[in-house]
Amino acid sequence: MSIKKVFRIILLLLLSYILVTGIAYLFQKNFIYQTDTLEEDYPFHFENNFKEVNIPSAEGETLNGLIFEPDSGTSKGLILYFHGNADNMQRWGNYSVDFTRLGYTVLMIDYSGYGKSTGSPSEKILYQNAEDTWLWAQENLPSEKNIIYGRSLGAAVSSNLATKHTADLLILETPFYRMLQDHLKIFFPLGLRCEFPNYANIPQINYPIIILQGTNDWVVSYNSAEKLATLLKPTDRFEVIEGGDHKNLREFDKYHLILEEIL
Repeated sequence: MSIKKVFRIILLLLLSYILVTGIAYLFQKNFIYQTDTLEEDYPFHFENNFKEVNIPSAEGETLNGLIFEPDSGTSKGLILYFHGNADNMQRWGNYSVDFTRLGYTVLMIDYSGYGKSTGSPSEKILYQNAEDTWLWAQENLPSEKNIIYGRSLGAAVSSNLATKHTADLLILETPFYRMLQDHLKIFFPLGLRCEFPNYANIPQINYPIIILQGTNDWVVSYNSAEKLATLLKPTDRFEVIEGGDHKNLREFDKYHLILEEIL
């Protein structure tokens, strides 16, 4: 093969890489916030009882929320649940049973731009969504026991909220060390326009933290989550679910056993 032909191949690969990384950088918001909207009159369907609420946001938008009450009728406390980066509460609301069966009231919201919530998502907006939800819950769902629960992207939203308010427990399911993980850096050489830094939030939290992570997670690498374990207090816990991936931890008995123990 001639030097000229080799040069052309290298140039083509270089241009292809620049094109792919350029597209990834320009459209990263679509990659991060996989919004799934719902019509305003969409009727939610769940096996357990729920109440739909609208929470005013600081930006003048509206956050759509769902309240799930415990099966027993007597609540042991309130869990604020912040979901991942995709879908909406028609999916996420199905997971409320994991907590209502243990006697907890659960408040879930769709972030701005998700489900029936108005507005558009960004790192700053999601943090404000969590703050608005916390303040609304303190006024409308007062409880002696408050637990913040975040899953994936919601874990970063939750850890940020936890630095601002004192709760009884912070639970992080499949959290990343930072949004841009090592195995994705090749596609984002210029970085991301957001960070969602769990690594910066966790050391600021002085109440109990539980991290739940599967070993076969293909979205958030185990190594990324494991690095957070080095930031935990001696009284915190890093719980590993062998064989668990990013979407199926609740299919494992250990997940439910941990919830029963800590809740």
